[in-house]
Parts: sequence; structure tokens; C-alpha cells
Amino acid sequence: MAVTFTLTTLALGILPIANYVLFPLEQRFPVFVDDGKSVEGIILLGGSVESADSGERGVLVSNEASERVLYAIELAYRYPNARILISGGGGTVFSNGTAEAPIIADYLKRVGVDPSRIVIEDRSRTTSENGQFSRDLLKPREGERWLLITSAWHMPRAMAVFEKAGLPVIAYPVDFRTNVGFANQRPRAFVSEGLRRLDVSMKEWVGVIGYYATGRTDELLPSPHD
Repeated sequence: MAVTFTLTTLALGILPIANYVLFPLEQRFPVFVDDGKSVEGIILLGGSVESADSGERGVLVSNEASERVLYAIELAYRYPNARILISGGGGTVFSNGTAEAPIIADYLKRVGVDPSRIVIEDRSRTTSENGQFSRDLLKPREGERWLLITSAWHMPRAMAVFEKAGLPVIAYPVDFRTNVGFANQRPRAFVSEGLRRLDVSMKEWVGVIGYYATGRTDELLPSPHD
């Protein structure tokens, strides 16, 4: 039994199984290409900052999804008139914790983003609440274009949630964990890396299916709209 468990763990960690599970989610929405049209706002979903650690140390402590914040800064300077909504409360559905949005907002201010452009949504604990509370705060006008920043593997569920909430957004996927072509076939050098990726992918698929089954989204895997 122990040998079987060990071999299974090694196989799941080293073989590119996680890539095959994660790849369909990450490929659902393409990388955003600037088409020259105006952008009225940017929505940054939480999940990239360790709130409790940041609060205790007094500095921004990010995790492996830190690209979300990096690209939010880039877009803030690319579209200097766009508002920036940061959506991320503290804790989970089962407990409360330090809200993430104010910590990210303070960081954006420190790197030169005008505070008057920043909108903080610090109550949400789930992706579903991200959509609902963001809509309530923004009340966007018809025709406005808002970019939604989140991890590529999380983008399908996030897009479905925002569509359900009545807040049309344009996908801006970042934090890709898979590649294309032969690169996805390569085994992992570290078992922990493959297991971590498999954990992320399985949790997200459970979220995608669970949201659709409970009516929090109208589509299982939404498609990009022109």
C-alpha cells in the first residue's frame, strides 16, 4: 500500500498530468491585445497577496500570483484615465481575516498611482462576491470598457461570474502556469511543483462545476466575445 501510494504521488508530481487538466482553463481566453480603443476601468481580483503577513510586516508580501498586481500597475500607466477597482476581502466563507484590497491599494499609491483613481472593494470572500460587490460599487455605464485581471486558470469562472452579475468585462489573463506545444509534455523536475499545479487545477475545476451547478454562473465555460 505504501509503495503504491508513493509511486502514485511521484507519477502525479513528475508527469505532466496537471498541465492537461489546467491547460483548457488557461487557453479559454486569449492574451489581451490593445486595440487602441478607450478603457474606462481596470478590475483587479485579489488572490495575489498574503494579507496577514503583509499586515504584520508592513510590506507587501505576494504569492505566486503576483503577476496580477504587476500587470495592474502596467495598465494603470498605459491607461492613465482609467479607474482601478481592487476587489478582495479577507478570509474565506468560513472565517474572517485581513482584507487584501486596501493593502494592494496602498502599494499602488506608493508606486505613483493617483489615489483618486482607486476604488476599494474589501468585503468579498469569493469570486461570486467579487462580481456582485464590484457591480454594486461601479455601476458602469453602457458602452464602458473594463479590463478584468486575474490568473488565466481562474479567468473562465471569473468571466462567467461577472457576466451573471451584469458587469461586462474584457478578459486580461495573467499568471499562466502552462505552456503550449511540446513544453506541456515535459516532466517536472520537482514532485512538489507538479502536485501544487494539480492542486490548483483540481480546485478550480471544482469551483467551475460547483458555481454552474448552484446557479452562480449561467455558463460552465464561457467563450470570448468580440
